[in-house]
This record gives sequence, structure tokens and C-alpha cells, in this order.
Amino acid sequence: MRSGWMSLCVMGLLVGTAACNKKETKTPSTTTKAKLGVNPYGTSGQKPDMSKVPADLQKVFAYIDGHIDDHVENLQKWIQQPSISNSGEGIPESAEMVKGFFDKLGCQTTRVYDVGITEYGSPGNPVVYAKCDEGAPKTVAFYWQYDTMPVTQPDLWISPPFDGKIVEGKVAGLPDIPRVLIGRGATNSKGPEMAQLNALMAYKQVMGKLPVNLIFIAEGDEERMDIGLRKFISDHSDLLKEADALYAGGPSEGCVYVELTTSGKSWGRGPVESDVHGVMKRTTDSPAWRHIHMLASLTSPDGNTPLIDGFFDNMEKPTPEQMQQLRDRAAKMDLAKMAKAQGVARYMSDDPVEVLKDGRFGTSFNLDGIWGGNMYAGGAGAILPNKITSKHNFRYVPKMSGPDLIKKLRAQLDKNGYKDVEIKLIGDVPWSRGSSLDTDITNAHKKASVMLGLSGDDNRFMMASHYNHMGEDKPLGVAEAEATGGYWPSYLFADGEVGQKVGTVSIPMGMGARGGAGGRAHAANEWYAIEGKKWDNGMAGAEKIVVASIWEYAQTTTVAPKPKTTAGK
Repeated sequence: MRSGWMSLCVMGLLVGTAACNKKETKTPSTTTKAKLGVNPYGTSGQKPDMSKVPADLQKVFAYIDGHIDDHVENLQKWIQQPSISNSGEGIPESAEMVKGFFDKLGCQTTRVYDVGITEYGSPGNPVVYAKCDEGAPKTVAFYWQYDTMPVTQPDLWISPPFDGKIVEGKVAGLPDIPRVLIGRGATNSKGPEMAQLNALMAYKQVMGKLPVNLIFIAEGDEERMDIGLRKFISDHSDLLKEADALYAGGPSEGCVYVELTTSGKSWGRGPVESDVHGVMKRTTDSPAWRHIHMLASLTSPDGNTPLIDGFFDNMEKPTPEQMQQLRDRAAKMDLAKMAKAQGVARYMSDDPVEVLKDGRFGTSFNLDGIWGGNMYAGGAGAILPNKITSKHNFRYVPKMSGPDLIKKLRAQLDKNGYKDVEIKLIGDVPWSRGSSLDTDITNAHKKASVMLGLSGDDNRFMMASHYNHMGEDKPLGVAEAEATGGYWPSYLFADGEVGQKVGTVSIPMGMGARGGAGGRAHAANEWYAIEGKKWDNGMAGAEKIVVASIWEYAQTTTVAPKPKTTAGK
């Protein structure tokens, strides 16, 4: 408005009017916030069966239905705050934002912890801790990650990755889902976490207090091998001593991450101090070509089998019972549909049993990225690089060891004639078998599903912050929990067998927790379902399931709760 008024003033001077002697006046805005119009029951309009839902919970559900637009906007605002742990972008601001969430929930103790330098030599990102004393007998811990992956291919996104835009599912290539929110972190992991927070806020708003006490641990290093959380748990396990259970969790594969560097300085050939002109390749050795041949020496020609002596030692094989589970599930699978949903042409095998076996019991040696020299797309520029670095993750299974794999990698490089290649350990997340399926928290999730008319036997496995990476764009059944690709720091919380014990936390984990529908973690157009076809596959449904689960856990006590202290620490 001001620029338009100044234009009129200039014209007034030219034509001799007195228009500029007038004062600018502002008209009160009558603009109101546009409603999103999210249908909490999905496009089918079919409501959950309320016949088994207590009257108090029905009031909470009604509150969720009436505020679902605001709840979706809460997620949009969080998505709009970048929190990229690999670059550090927005990490301090995000930690404070998460602390603000817990303050708003009414937690008596909230704190952002600076974890300091980790055992891997790099500083860890802040961990946000909160404790909410509701005067209840039992305490539930929630694990969150507030960091996300970087955006590596921005041109492939249908909307800017930090806009949190809501689009029709068909626009995002998801014709079976009415509306989704597109954004980095939507699925991994801000969507399911915000659903939890919205649910807890709704419960407390309606009922005055929650049926359980809460402890939150939110890390900013999940995409950096949980290096900060590992140190936090090592230093501050006592902060979880009152926790009776972890709301959501499950078994995890192991993952160890390294960087390999070939340099002219270490090799003693090629450019030593910096990149040089590409014309020098006529007379000079190339560290870049050496690096490529070094990598090729570590795998089979198709890149699918590590050629590292002893790599498969100690690797557990599936039992006959587990193989039968895979065969039963494979009979219902469509590999072509799964591959398309994941954005890949096909899997290594055309046998669905083998695909499931690889996903659940397999290992891998991946090339995550490589850089050095002329990194600009297009154009030219003659460069002979003096140094090349590549990133790699090794996925491994129970009884294998990340540090042991790195020792074997070192030995293989030396054997292959590459003693000069440097290995930098970025971090290691050991495997975990998780908890028994017969625990109060897991049974609470099953009961919550039954309460809401969902099948308890087919209760979907959905960790609080991790999703099925097998491409089905939906959570898996409890019996298939170990089939979910991807690691998470289960070993820091688990009361079952783990590859390495760090700290003293040992609590049952909630197998079978639902977190809503989402997909394309780490990929372009990451999404979270805001409105589904049915009530239980949109955001409102995810929140109702959280409410039902914490209520059921408060009623389910076969193991005596731990002694509690007063709020604050």
C-alpha cells in the first residue's frame, strides 16, 4: 500500500494537486485465517466405533476433531523451521523450538543440553530433555529426533521442502491418499511426533492432566549416527531412572559409518597440497582414479557383495520359523508396486522371499556419496584433484560388530595395496533385539487398537520416528517388525539384548505403536498423511490412537511402577 501511495504523491507534484498533503490512513484488516478444512474422519466420513471408547476419551476425540486444522498448522510451522544436522542449519533454533513445545505442554522441567565433544571427535548436537509430573503412578518416556536429512535434489520437489505445503495425494503421486503435507521431516520424523504432542495437549486440555507422567528425550543427531544422544545417555542415564516404558520402539539393525579418503599427500604420488590443472594428468598420477579402483576392489562387480575377508563372520541366519513368516508375507506382495513406491527400478532379486530376507536379515556396504575436484554440474574446468573422499555405511545384523567390520575393512585395504587410504569413523549404532512382545506398553498398544475397532492381531508396527523403508508406504505388522529397514538408537533404551550397552537405561519398548501414514524418508517429496480415506490413516486418527494407547497403559499394570520423586531436577 505504501508504494502505491508514494506513486500518487509523485503524480500530484506533477499535476499540481494537493493529494500529498493528505495523511495515509490504514483500513482495519478484515482478513481471517483460511481454514484448511481437514476432515478428521477421512473422505469416507466413517467414524471410529465408539462403543468401547470411555466417555472421557470420547471428549478428547471430539476436541481433536474440532482442532485438527490447528494441529496440522502446528506441524507446518515445525516443518518450516529447518533442522539439518549434517550441516547444522537451524539446529540451535530447532532445539529451542522443541523445548518450547514441552514448556507449552506444562512440563515442570525442560532443558536444552549441550552434550559437548563426542567420542568420535566431533561435537554433538543439543539434546532436549523434559519431565512432566502429572502425579501418576507410571511414567512413559518418548524418544524424538528433531533433526532431518539435507535436501539433496531441490528441483525434484513439487513444493519447497520447508514450506510444509498441503497438496492432494494424486499431485504427489499418491492417488490413494486424499491430502498430504510435503516437507523435509514430514515423515522422518516431525509428522508422527507432532501427532503425539497434539494428542497429549488435547488430553490435558480436556481432562486437566494426563494419566501418566512423561519424560521426553529429543535428539538432534539421528541423521549423524546419534553421536550426541549416545554421549547424553552415557552421561545422564539417571534422567530416565523413573521411566517405566518407552512409548514406541523396537529392534534395530546395526549401522557403522565411515569416510574413506585417498590423497596425493598420503599416497606420495599425484598432486600433494591442492588440486592442480587437469593438463597435469598427462604426466601425473591421479588420486581420484586410485580411489575409484580402491572402491571397486571392495565389492563384487554388481556392487552387491562386500569383498572383505571375514565380513560375514558371526552373521545370524534366519530360523525356519522366521523363513516361514517371510514366505507367508511374500505371498501377498507385489514387488513391482513396492519398487515404484520406493522410487527404484527393481530390487536385486525378483523373488519376494529373497527381497524380504535381504531387508530383514541382510547386510550391505553402501556408497552414500563421493566428492573432490570439480564439483560443479555442467560446464567444464580442467582439474586433477589432490584428494577424493567417499562416505559409506555398513548395515549389519545381530552378533556382528561395527568396530569389528571397520578393522576388517582396514585389513582388506592393506591387503589390496591401499595402506595409504585413510579411514575416519563417523559413528556406530549397534543392533538391538528390542523388547518382549508381552509387556504392559506393547499390550496397551494392542488394546488401544481393539478399543478403536482395529485388529489387535494385525496391529501395525510404527516406531515414533521411523518408517518402513521397504517401500510399502505403510507400517508393518508386529511379527514383521525386524523387517523394517533402517536403524535407530534402540540400543540406548532396550531392555533386551543389544550389540553394545551404553549407559544404564533399560526399559520395555512399545512394539505396535502407530504413528500415522507417511513415506519417502530421505527422498524428494517426503510426505505425511493429513487426511486419509478412513479415519485411522489421517493425522486426527493418529492422534486418537496415541490418546487411546496412553490411557490403556495407565490401566495396564502387571509390573509394579518404579518409585517416583517430585517434579523437577
